[in-house]
Amino acid sequence: MRHTPVRERSVDRAPARYPWSLVVALFVVVTAGLTSVVAAVDAVRPSAGGTGQTWIDGWFQFDSGWYAGIAQFGYSYTPGQQSAIAFFPVYPLLVRAVAAVVGDVQLAGQLVALLSGLAAVVLVGSWAWRRLPRRSALLTIAVALTYPYTLFLHGTMYADGLYLLLAVGAFVLVDRRWYLAAGVVGALAAASRPFGIAVAVGLVVRILELLAQETGRTGWRDLVASVRRVRFRHAGVLVSFAGLLAWMAYLGAEFGNPLAFVETESSPGWNQGVGPRTWFKVAYLGLVHHGRWSLVANLTLQALACLVVVLLVRRITRLFGWGYAAYTVVVIAIPILGTKDFMGAGRYALAAFPALAAGGDWLAERPRWVAVVTLTAMTAAMVVLTWYFANGVEVS
Repeated sequence: MRHTPVRERSVDRAPARYPWSLVVALFVVVTAGLTSVVAAVDAVRPSAGGTGQTWIDGWFQFDSGWYAGIAQFGYSYTPGQQSAIAFFPVYPLLVRAVAAVVGDVQLAGQLVALLSGLAAVVLVGSWAWRRLPRRSALLTIAVALTYPYTLFLHGTMYADGLYLLLAVGAFVLVDRRWYLAAGVVGALAAASRPFGIAVAVGLVVRILELLAQETGRTGWRDLVASVRRVRFRHAGVLVSFAGLLAWMAYLGAEFGNPLAFVETESSPGWNQGVGPRTWFKVAYLGLVHHGRWSLVANLTLQALACLVVVLLVRRITRLFGWGYAAYTVVVIAIPILGTKDFMGAGRYALAAFPALAAGGDWLAERPRWVAVVTLTAMTAAMVVLTWYFANGVEVS
């Protein structure tokens, strides 16, 4: 299979000037809208947040407590029980540093998450702006702003925004041939989320693809053949594997088990063990069998998000190349295979940023009403999910 490098596409290309101020303004509008929903719910049903401000505390739910605890007290691990080591370290360490300045861990965590989410959306839009026709790029920005699970970029004390920013940043750097810088940023991404290793894999494949492009041939066999063209400077991207290795080294030294983060996922309450019951979604099928339809609807929406990403892989390969496709495959395979019932998969799919752009490009090829209906439906879903989230219902 071959694909035409995106830089050779010339039809309706986006203008050189990227409207970053418009993206920022739209992000602020979405944040304000979702925060008003959260504040209204928290005024009636107070959350566990401790600032006393409904528009801040309503975002403090579920994993937020784990991250706040890590930022304050560090990591702990009790075999067979839910433990803090399930949450990777870059985000809580950054929160701890910011908390030393602002004086409050929760405020610091939500500030880091919000600013990271804003920067991530701006960077995703910029990345697409340089690779896609104008209509496709604009719809990419729209998809990034309305994808239902982007609610986690607008104020929750979660690591998703920071990871997305680091992942996109690593690929932007490698495309500019800043190999070591890409490796360092990739290492931070790999130490941010359990599926962060996808960045390291994607960067390696991207290097081989860039080398193959120099010969004018970009089939997968050409990628394999380009291994002989690798030089020492290209090895900088291998630093990206150091993020996961450093985390495992810490767990081994501190708790005697470098894979403790995998084992704790199997603990009671999480029950995300590795094996056929998880792979074949026995828990999900059990919910269907017992007719728990509200939860089934929640989980099915997340499963559909994963399915859409999988269906877009071929388009991602054609538009952006093998490196971005490899990243997307790894980043979406981990939640598909690693969750017992798809819970969390909708949020994890957000990390597959090339799929956001491929989705925007797909919409650009359809009649305008398809884009309007799709974006409206996603916006409505995001508002509904935000309302449920603020009410203490786990939505992803």
